[in-house]
Amino acid sequence: MNSQSISDRDFANFQRFIFDAAGITLSPAKKALVCGRLAKRVSAHGLDGYAAYFSLLKKGDAPGEVQAAIDLLTTNETYFFREPKHFELLRAAAAAHTGPGPFRVWSAASSSGEEAYSIAMVLADCLGERPFEVLGTDISTRVLARARLGHYPEQRVRQIPQNYLKKYCLKGMGDQQGTLLVDRSLRQKVRFAHANLNDRLPELGSFDVVFLRNVLIYFNAETKRQVVARVLAPLKRGGFFFIGHSESLNEVSSEVVQMAPAVYRKP
Repeated sequence: MNSQSISDRDFANFQRFIFDAAGITLSPAKKALVCGRLAKRVSAHGLDGYAAYFSLLKKGDAPGEVQAAIDLLTTNETYFFREPKHFELLRAAAAAHTGPGPFRVWSAASSSGEEAYSIAMVLADCLGERPFEVLGTDISTRVLARARLGHYPEQRVRQIPQNYLKKYCLKGMGDQQGTLLVDRSLRQKVRFAHANLNDRLPELGSFDVVFLRNVLIYFNAETKRQVVARVLAPLKRGGFFFIGHSESLNEVSSEVVQMAPAVYRKP
């Protein structure tokens, strides 16, 4: 199947589907992406086209298929130590932490886990034996399963500092050659859970730092306001909030004060 095999009407149906499910606005330029990602699901169910697949989703006759479609239509681009200055600020915030309990950080759109493990490496190096916790959440169960493994191709870990590679990663041998595994002791500090930022969030506890980077660009103005309000609710007073450098909270939230590009603090 190609982008010509989906009608404008069917594409509009999938635009509404992913907006209602995840708050994501798909532009017309994403038509080929929708076709490419859903074609295998159409074939897997023996259907004659996208209209029939959309009907299947709406009827709810195929358990798990709605989540499978959400997994396929959400974008999961990430890599280790993206926007390095944020990790310098994270280190400073952790080093200054004096409150009771563990230092807690939330990677609110963690994708396949690179951001959450980058956070954990910084905290492990900075805090030593002092307790910390990292939570990674995502709407896609598919990428969460990969994140929990902590197992990555070598080409995806090039931005990890060399001292962290040696300290927190295991190099694959034999049939695992060309891969790296995040060390078990570090993986145990990171928990992953399913959460839809466009819906009521599960009870997550409170956080000292929240990362919500390169996510707001997929939302319209009202959805941005709603998502940011939900995500900021568990951030402690004095806590830091990181967004992507191409994003802004202008006219989105007045709950936090900008400290640096893409860096905010909750007063």
